[in-house]
Amino acid sequence: MSIPSITLNDGHQLPNLGLGTYQLKGGAGFQQILAAIKSGYRLIDSATNYDNEGIVGKAIRYSGVPRSEFYITSKLPGKYHDYESARNAIQESLARMGIDYFDLYIIHWPLPKRGLYVEAWQALVDAQKQGLIRSIGVSNFEPEHLDRIIEETGVKPAVNQIEIHPYWVQEDNVLENMRRGIKVEAWSPLGRGSSALKEPVVKKIADKYGKSTSQIITRWHIDRGIVPVLRSANPAHQRENLDVFDFALENNEIAAINELNQEDGRIDGQDPNEYEEFE
Repeated sequence: MSIPSITLNDGHQLPNLGLGTYQLKGGAGFQQILAAIKSGYRLIDSATNYDNEGIVGKAIRYSGVPRSEFYITSKLPGKYHDYESARNAIQESLARMGIDYFDLYIIHWPLPKRGLYVEAWQALVDAQKQGLIRSIGVSNFEPEHLDRIIEETGVKPAVNQIEIHPYWVQEDNVLENMRRGIKVEAWSPLGRGSSALKEPVVKKIADKYGKSTSQIITRWHIDRGIVPVLRSANPAHQRENLDVFDFALENNEIAAINELNQEDGRIDGQDPNEYEEFE
């Protein structure tokens, strides 16, 4: 299946749907990622903290698909936020994957209590100038974090990957990113293990379009201008997740799913202003 692309603020193209690789590891993970590539996935999202960069790189090499067709992402962990550590971490991640550059590399969490995320961002800016990264971005950054790195370095992130699903809609945060020209990606877009797929409003919309509830939620993201990054180890589910580009939701249907938002809908209560990610 062919996945449409959108244009980032740096001019690079980003596929409008990606494969998350969290918990896809070892031999099984290699086969699962390879199956996804064969189904048509080209945006492959990894992270140093996923402990699977080597397997991701192996699947890319074994797929037979030219490197130029992929959009490979990895993420900088909190323990490497100081400038020199960040520069070294980027090069180590490239070596583990066996590739020469990342299409997108992002800071995994801001860790504002440490206060080093501007330093980490500067390392990404310089690595981009060196040709190690094509697009640079962040993850879990709040508007105040975005404004600080932009003001202190003069460089906007191309992407901000944040938690979004029907129980955590993040409408204001999404609009703040869009206002800054930053593309939003969604992690856990189906609500990892949540009951969102069984919500009556989602099932009603799914019946109307002849789609599964997971396809409806995936399309809900796309119609909101968000790039969903979906993790699935099941090849049938991987293919199903891709089959969402032949229909679009109506505005009232998007609004109805938005109504599922909860006051404290985060999956693990990970507040970016408080969450400490060092390992």
